[in-house]
Amino acid sequence: MIRENYNVLGVMSGTSLDGVDLAHIIFNYQNGIWSCNILECQTVVYSDVWVNRLKEAVGYTKEKLEKLNDEYTLLLSDIIKTFIEDFAIKDLDVVCSHGHTILHQPQNGFTLQIGNKQELAKSIGITTVCDFRLQDVQMGGQGAPLVPIGDRLLFSDYSYCLNLGGFSNISFEDNGERVAFDICAVNTVLNYYAGKLGLPYDDGGKVAAKGKMIAEMYDELNGLEFYKKSYPKSLGFEYVKEVLLPLVEKYDVPAEDKLHTFTIHVATQVAAVINVLPPGKLLVTGGGAYNIFLLNCMQEFMPDTTIVVPDDKTIQYKEALIFGLLGVLKLRGEVNILSSVTGAVGDHSSGIVFGV
Repeated sequence: MIRENYNVLGVMSGTSLDGVDLAHIIFNYQNGIWSCNILECQTVVYSDVWVNRLKEAVGYTKEKLEKLNDEYTLLLSDIIKTFIEDFAIKDLDVVCSHGHTILHQPQNGFTLQIGNKQELAKSIGITTVCDFRLQDVQMGGQGAPLVPIGDRLLFSDYSYCLNLGGFSNISFEDNGERVAFDICAVNTVLNYYAGKLGLPYDDGGKVAAKGKMIAEMYDELNGLEFYKKSYPKSLGFEYVKEVLLPLVEKYDVPAEDKLHTFTIHVATQVAAVINVLPPGKLLVTGGGAYNIFLLNCMQEFMPDTTIVVPDDKTIQYKEALIFGLLGVLKLRGEVNILSSVTGAVGDHSSGIVFGV
């Protein structure tokens, strides 16, 4: 499908479990340059039942996972069909869906995103591209992060692109190669402790800002082995469950103090990456871009960096946007995953195309 214009629906569900992000996008390709226009967008929030199922799924048996995959595919197809109908979207070329990550163990050659089934395309009646990570892991890569090629093609005005979602990840050019990796957990932990206070998230970081620093916890977090590893490297929810939460839970202190300490830890780890790079403009997207306390801490720790927070659509739907682009690149038979980012044996065009 080689042309200049593509009418696309990008669909993303992140590890922070905020819900399913849907973005209707028009992509244009002219004179070797990609541009985009984000039209209708929506986040469909998961019910409490689905949030709990997706959190618990990391411990499911194979049979239980297969059942979850079937049921999640139905849920996803209903969400997509409702979005298309509500916004009266016509003539879509393709739906590009990430699915939802349940297991991510690239060191074991394994990753699982549910909702990436043929039934999705059949149910919505539109060609669908999905399951973007599996091939990369099979090729020796981390299967993550996948967004950097979109950063290169769509956001080249910025020196660095930082996503603050369930995890923080960064992408930038280094000697002509795109480099990207996960830095640390963010909202997977912050939302967990906001939940302890009966909140879906810490709005603007206001609760964290009122908390106290727990120095011993802060030092222990910063001493974790992951931060000493060289990239490519990536994180999954298993890491949060098996390493981070047990570490933080050891400290018998109020949730406000845990939020405060972990937020400063995040800013510290981001600054540790940025401060060894040349000064430049840092594009910040993801839900964490609304966390004023976190952004203020980052700016304090990175005085030579210009932090740019874009418009709401880009903040909230950048990943859905870029998975839309990954799907289009797959349809064109072009590279959509960079080995310099994931560590795979070579650049490749990943994803599965399901016809109707």
